[in-house]
Amino acid sequence: MYAAAEVFGIFAVHGGNASFSFPSTTNTVKINNIRFFAKTSSTLRRCVGGDVFSVTPSNNSDVDYLGQSTKGDLNVKLEHLEALGIDGHGALEGPIEEVARTEAREAEGLLTDLGIPSPSSSRNSARGIFCSRTLNLRSISAIGYDMDYTLIHYSVMAWEGRAYDYCMENLKNMGFPVDGLAFDPNLVIRGLVIDKERGNLVKADRFGYIKRAMHGTKMLSTRAVSEMYGRELVDLRNESRWEFLNTLFSVSEAVAYMQMVDKLDDGAILPDLGPLDYKGLYKAVGKALFWAHVEGRLKSEIMSKPEQFVEPDPQLPLALLDQKEAGKKLLLITNSDYHYTNKMMHHSFNRFLPNDMDWRDLFDIVIVSARKPEFFQTSHPMYEVVTGEGLMRPCFKAKTGGLYSGGCAQMVEKSLNVHGDEILYVGDHIYTDVSQSKVHLRWRTALICRELEEEYNALIHSRGHRESLVELINQKEVVGDLFNQLRLALQRRSKDRPAQTLAATNMNDEDLTESMQKLLIVMQRLDEKIAPMLEADGNLFNSRWGFLSRADLWDKSHLMRQIEKYADIYTSRVSNFLNYTPFMYFRSQEQNLAHDSYSHYCSHPNNEEFSSS
Repeated sequence: MYAAAEVFGIFAVHGGNASFSFPSTTNTVKINNIRFFAKTSSTLRRCVGGDVFSVTPSNNSDVDYLGQSTKGDLNVKLEHLEALGIDGHGALEGPIEEVARTEAREAEGLLTDLGIPSPSSSRNSARGIFCSRTLNLRSISAIGYDMDYTLIHYSVMAWEGRAYDYCMENLKNMGFPVDGLAFDPNLVIRGLVIDKERGNLVKADRFGYIKRAMHGTKMLSTRAVSEMYGRELVDLRNESRWEFLNTLFSVSEAVAYMQMVDKLDDGAILPDLGPLDYKGLYKAVGKALFWAHVEGRLKSEIMSKPEQFVEPDPQLPLALLDQKEAGKKLLLITNSDYHYTNKMMHHSFNRFLPNDMDWRDLFDIVIVSARKPEFFQTSHPMYEVVTGEGLMRPCFKAKTGGLYSGGCAQMVEKSLNVHGDEILYVGDHIYTDVSQSKVHLRWRTALICRELEEEYNALIHSRGHRESLVELINQKEVVGDLFNQLRLALQRRSKDRPAQTLAATNMNDEDLTESMQKLLIVMQRLDEKIAPMLEADGNLFNSRWGFLSRADLWDKSHLMRQIEKYADIYTSRVSNFLNYTPFMYFRSQEQNLAHDSYSHYCSHPNNEEFSSS
């Protein structure tokens, strides 16, 4: 029977992720009918101190069986196990499989009674952290964060709505007709692609094939999409034609552009503006939105009343505090300027931090006006912000606690003496934040996608619809297989050759034809049922575009392919890290392959049909 301090030590030895605090006096706590005796806090401090545990340093780190660095792992000093009152060998007598099974069962019960969600239960929720590539947080020395839509989440209706209003005001001043138009955030979703040549907004699958399309604000039929894009693939490298909606900041621009396409098609745009095609129209909308940001009126309005635009998250500063206290160096790297950053971070963080902490106290280095993605690609001068008014002076090396403008990622690595996969960067922009830090620097990456929560819940509520749809498709497949066999029999009969089966060979012509007619009618009626159900799949998330991560019933969207390719982990908000710990080992899940059905037959070794000859 273990004391509470012993349980704590065992969790540390076995890499557990729970953190415990016990009262300073001796107590007895009953958990799952097991009594754990808490020692005094002084004993606990002695047990968990440097005399008992050691942390694997960078120069002594190795790689584990999954190829992840062991740097940062907590190790038990065997010569000091007596301080815990545990015989290091006697406590683990018996086959390790049985010991581990017992420990895991007790650990699960303890976590449940303490109200701490297990990593698996957190993963199976809208607030989970999902892993594309295995990531050991213990080996991460520094964590960098973007600010907008990452550390600070805005109300899309409020923020993008005002950006849209300023954009339309600028378009009106340029001579464009905007009367009667209003911001509709449901018109677009993240991950769509603007076709600037055709004035379309499209949704592609993971291969680049276009599955849905909208011209202006009107959805195109499946047939129209097939006729228009049958042989074309979305190629994001062709930036002159395709524009990927990487972030929620793209929503206002896309809505404005699609509405103006309608105006252009209707002939409402006067010829005084010159001959405009869809590509030229996109450039005009982009210019109007750019000036909305450059003029500063939009950000000034947000700074004057941030409570109308920012959705507060009280748990978020605490998640960062855990990481900092675990020894991670925290970085803020944002494209926003100093005044805006300071105002928004103060509003979003300070009221939720303990002991009168300021948001600056969380971060080892703060970099504003970073000019991402160039920040990750090339070298730029760095300036230190030295006054509250934002006055700056040139500098060549960042120091802990410093506030800087510009610079580059290599300067950060040099200043912290960390590089590559020792750094995790967290952002909401697939290209600017995630892919560029990954491609150029090999940093580990995390994507923040707030819409995941809505999508996850929509998928849960769509389960019955999708199961019914799959059942109908499976029925059609079985009926279709029989129809195809009879069709082949008819084809062979015309050449005086037998069918594949004796039954089909012995059917007379009339029975064969009638059976095929009947099956064909069944399939046609199934199609009439399946088609609208497929069209409605994903309506609970977005009635036009369906689910964010899916291009059709089974296949992934182009956005999901980008996430899997560039983001090691992804989640809906930074505060979700609170459901885990700064020492979490995120392990990627098994990826299903087309031939994985072999496992079904492996469980039936006597199945002669599939046994080797």
